This record gives sequence, C-alpha cells and structure tokens, in this order.
Amino acid sequence: MAKAIKIHRNGGPEVLSLEEVSVGEPGQGEARVRHTAVGVNYLDTYHRSGLYPLTLPAGIGSEGAGVVEAVGEGVLNVRKGDRVAYAGGPPGSYAEVRLVPADRLLGLPEGIDDRTGAAMMLKGLTVQYLIRRTYRVQPGETVLWHAAAGGVGLIACQWLKALGVRVIGTASSDEKAALARAHGADQVIVYTRESFPERVLSLTGGQGVSVVYDSVGKSTFQGSLDCLRPLGMMVSFGNASGPVQGFELSLLAKRSLFLTRPSLATYSARREDLEAMAADLFEAVRSGKVKIEVGGTFPLAKAADAHRALEGRRTTGSLLLIP
Repeated sequence: MAKAIKIHRNGGPEVLSLEEVSVGEPGQGEARVRHTAVGVNYLDTYHRSGLYPLTLPAGIGSEGAGVVEAVGEGVLNVRKGDRVAYAGGPPGSYAEVRLVPADRLLGLPEGIDDRTGAAMMLKGLTVQYLIRRTYRVQPGETVLWHAAAGGVGLIACQWLKALGVRVIGTASSDEKAALARAHGADQVIVYTRESFPERVLSLTGGQGVSVVYDSVGKSTFQGSLDCLRPLGMMVSFGNASGPVQGFELSLLAKRSLFLTRPSLATYSARREDLEAMAADLFEAVRSGKVKIEVGGTFPLAKAADAHRALEGRRTTGSLLLIP
C-alpha cells in the first residue's frame, strides 16, 4: 500500500484527499516508480476543478521524479534502480508510488538532482516546444511573456535570453518583476498598475512584438492580441484567469495575426520527439543557461495548501510535493 492524493468530485482544493492505495506490479510497457519529488502545475488545478474533466474518482498530477522499483514486460528504456523523471501521461503523480507508462520516463543525467528533475520536466518541456517549435524565436526578436515570474516564466526568460531574444514580461508585483529581471527579462510590466498593451507598444516604438506567450487566458487575451506586430503569433497555452470565451475570428484579420493553442501532449506524443525535447532541456540546465527555481515545497498530505498558494498567485518558480 502507498499514500496518494485522489479526487472523488470536482471543486476547490478541499476535494484533494490523501488515501491509501494499492499499486501492484507493473504490466506490459509499465514501470513502478517511487517518487522522491512531485511537481505541482496549473494543469493540476484544471483537472481538480473540472475545467479539464477526468473520469472520477481519479489521481491527479502530471509530473514527478524518483527511482524505478520494477518494470513490466517489454520495457527496454529503463531498468530497476534508474533515476527518472517524467511529464504527461495519465494523471496520478501525487503519490508515493505509482505505475507509469515506461515510454514517458526519461533518465535523469548526472548533475540534475531529483527535486530539480521534478520541478523542471513539465515546465521546461513546455518552454522547449513553445520557443523552439511552436514559434521558433530568432536572435534579435522581441517577445512578450505573461506571468514571467512563474515556474514556466522563469525558465523561459533565461532560455530566451541565452538565445539572444529581447524579453518583455508581465508580473503582478514589484517583487515578482525584480525576480523576472534577475532571470533574464529585459523589461517587466507590473500589470496591476499599468496597461500592458500600452506599455508594450511604447517599449517597441509602436511596432509590437513578434509573439506573445500567454498562460493567463481570459483577462489578458484581448490585450495580448493588441501587442502583436502584423503577422505576429499569439500562443495561448493556459487559463490561469479562466478560459477565453466568445472569441471572434475576425479580430485576427486587421493585422493578419496567427493564433494557436498548443499542448505538451501533442508535441511530445512520439517517443523520438520527447527524447529530443528532453535532451535540449537537459543541455540548457546542465550548461547553466537555465537554472530551475524551486519556490516552495509541501508535504504530499498538504497538496491542498500548494493549490491554494498557486491559485492565489502567491508563488514564484516551481512548487514541489515531497512524499
């Protein structure tokens, strides 16, 4: 038996329940992983609330790191005793031990500890596909990144800076703005006291940015479109303020804008793509170009408190649960 967080109904953080679960032996293509650290992501709050529905009752969590305890038939990419990390696959990482599809597991290289692995996989792989594949940002371009002091944002600011990109970020406070600047953002707009579209246009001489990366959603969507140069791309990859509703396609026509709503699941669906993305991320972290910030840790049993902190925008960097 092992402890795991389960949800039996959708709702607020209070629906997260710590329970004893039976894990069993890994089946065909599976590995049993004992977690040493588990990542907390906004995606988890969408599953909990029902914005992204799960079949209930369900486990929750999409990112973790630990040690392989056993492998099932046909598993060749990992072995018992391997240090591994993963992002994606069936929810259920909020657990001491779980079964994981082995083709989602990646060996953690020397120089990257378990907590860093758990803090970087979903966020780091997300940044990788956003800036290298969804819109392949080039040196000298200017981008706008919302929530620049969050877990994804801090990775993105550093990586983009290493690529020679000018980064304009947004943050909710002076403290978060300073953190984003310390991680590579060239300018940071405190959106709680100034209009970010007006400020972006001022900073770019009225030209706008090449691409906006927006994980906030409803409250920033229209303003983000207003920040784009002609033929610019709006990348919407989250809903922290709620989902965008009632969008009129004609809003894109005035400046022939592009709009996309990508997901890590699609970009990493093929094993060869996942491995290439992870290799790029691991190189960026091991080289020192990107440092992973852990903004807080919570015991597994306090998962609800982690969700409250995340949704209350009281966090910076990555959050971890420690089984």
